[in-house]
Amino acid sequence: MTSGAHPSRLRRSPRGRGPLALLPLAVAGWALLEIWLLITVGQAAGGGTVFVLLVAAFVLGAAVVKRAGRRAWRRLSEGLRTGDPGAVEPRARGGGDGLTMLGGLLLMLPGLASDVLGLLCVFPPTAAVLRGAGARYVRRRSGPFGVAFDEARAARQRMRADRPDGRVVRGEVVREDDDERP
Repeated sequence: MTSGAHPSRLRRSPRGRGPLALLPLAVAGWALLEIWLLITVGQAAGGGTVFVLLVAAFVLGAAVVKRAGRRAWRRLSEGLRTGDPGAVEPRARGGGDGLTMLGGLLLMLPGLASDVLGLLCVFPPTAAVLRGAGARYVRRRSGPFGVAFDEARAARQRMRADRPDGRVVRGEVVREDDDERP
């Protein structure tokens, strides 16, 4: 018994065969890992200990997100007030408010594996390694993010070459030939 459709039309489309097709499987695997870890730690240390760990991680994550958000907001408002685009950029050494916020959000998620990942994003030495690995990954990509990342890096280098201190001097361009026109 057939449906009347030609067998060539029953084939799946090539869309959906990329890495995003495995995303639901990865999320399910992550959830199973989290549940297994919670059960294992709960059997070893007790349910109360697991509850205290989860609540403590949530409170720590909320504090991290709040602190990183305030720092980013302060830097943004300072940059807008002074007109200095360099003030909006993350700090050179500690930088990466986005990675810190991601770490805080991972800490707020219930689960022990996400807590470990969140702590890796928040702890400065490992955050620097993750930031560098992320930058290398984006640079290698041939897609639009890689191109945009390269263009932004080149623009920043040009700006620093023009003004080493990174400041923008506001002004007005006055041409002499504009005065001669009626």
